[in-house]
Amino acid sequence: MGIVQRQGLRNTIISYIGLALGFINTALVLPKFLEPQQLGLTGTLASIATIYAQVAAFGFASVGIRFFPYFRNREAGHHGFLPLLLGIPLLGFLVVTALYFAGEPLMLHWYAKDANALAPYYAWGAVLALFTLLYSIQDAYLKALYHTAFSSFVQDILLRLLIVGGALLYAQGYLSFHGYVLWFVGVNSGIALLLAGYVAAIGELHMRPTRAVLAVRPLRELLSVGGFTLLSSLSGAIIMYIDTLMVGAQVNLAAAGIYQVAFNISTALAIPARSLNKIAFPLLADYWKQQDLDRMADFYRRTTRLNTLLGCFLALGIGLNLDFIYSLMKARYAEGTIVVLLLLGSRLFDGITGVNGLIVVTSPRYRYDLIFNTSLAVLTIILNTLLIPRMGISGAAVAAAVAQVSINLARTWFVWHSYGMQPFTWRIPLILLIAALAAAAAWLVPTFPSLLVTTLVRSVMLTAVYGGLTLLTGTAPEATQLLRTLQARLARR
Repeated sequence: MGIVQRQGLRNTIISYIGLALGFINTALVLPKFLEPQQLGLTGTLASIATIYAQVAAFGFASVGIRFFPYFRNREAGHHGFLPLLLGIPLLGFLVVTALYFAGEPLMLHWYAKDANALAPYYAWGAVLALFTLLYSIQDAYLKALYHTAFSSFVQDILLRLLIVGGALLYAQGYLSFHGYVLWFVGVNSGIALLLAGYVAAIGELHMRPTRAVLAVRPLRELLSVGGFTLLSSLSGAIIMYIDTLMVGAQVNLAAAGIYQVAFNISTALAIPARSLNKIAFPLLADYWKQQDLDRMADFYRRTTRLNTLLGCFLALGIGLNLDFIYSLMKARYAEGTIVVLLLLGSRLFDGITGVNGLIVVTSPRYRYDLIFNTSLAVLTIILNTLLIPRMGISGAAVAAAVAQVSINLARTWFVWHSYGMQPFTWRIPLILLIAALAAAAAWLVPTFPSLLVTTLVRSVMLTAVYGGLTLLTGTAPEATQLLRTLQARLARR
């Protein structure tokens, strides 16, 4: 088994464990021990640091992966590629840091209601951004070297366990909240240092700069690609974090904490799509290379059906049992119930419209993906500005849902108009009908004195009705075929 296969297998295992840990950590454990304002504060620091680091990096994480093959030569220290990969972003970090501290009065004015809570940690935001930047650059370098499993383990598993450990220390009284924030910054920074140690351990820490690096590929070309990538990655970061930041600024940090937990609960719906996208991306790229649009259209339809099938089931499972999920946290987090339902709806619509975004980004018209992402970011900011002051955290959820639905409709139309492909078959409305019937059956289950018992009975009813109708109607041919195969094996025994 080659290095790519080994690393791919390890990454898959780590990814699934990390996704489960991430959900448990951010949606269940931390809200049990931290107050909404406290969670809002750490979430705000992390969001600021991520956007800060992405601007400073100037797209060089992606540049590293794209251009490293031209520099690859271990004996020559890859022609000084690592110092260049770190140098440009670190120069960018100095510029952004100067702007960050110059803008401190403005930032604290935006967060006027919680300025006293945020001000003591403002400088720590810069520290967190620096190590976030270093981690992302080293992670890109390791991806280019085909050494990805360790960085995935550190980010997806170790970091999450350490953050939970800090929350437990706080809950037991071993750390003050100030100590927990420093712990949070420290473990996020520590993983960058750990990654540097790993790069050194595999013999790839080539830090000697050389002039030869400028002769391999023109610096102007690297900066040009980096600028294009920056716009795309920054749009993605804004889409991911801007609602939490704007809720904190326009309402308060406690509301940001409540919104953040609701957002994290809804991310469970994205787990199947994320797993599918890892397979879909290289497949779609290969279809484009072969100009095999018929197989691509078939893949588009099948993945849309699968996303719809799994998405409806997960959305109903979460939505019907929100009372139980929120009972595991501090009571105030339940104010995010409507937010969860709205975000579940938008994520479900994202799944129902299929892999339209991946088709665009792997197509010859890939630059349109930047237009879509930028439009989504701008629309999200405008809607948040209009709706949060009027509706609070529900306004942020409405903004996210409207923006997500709008951009997915635009992408779906673009793929259909440009390439004659659309993802819908008669099975999609049938799945939605089955989901509605299963939801009604589960909702009619009487409420028991124990929320846990109610949740278990509802979940069994939902699974039985949803799964039974799916198999009886042949809505999921793959599941029907799997059931027949299992029956045949059992009959042979």
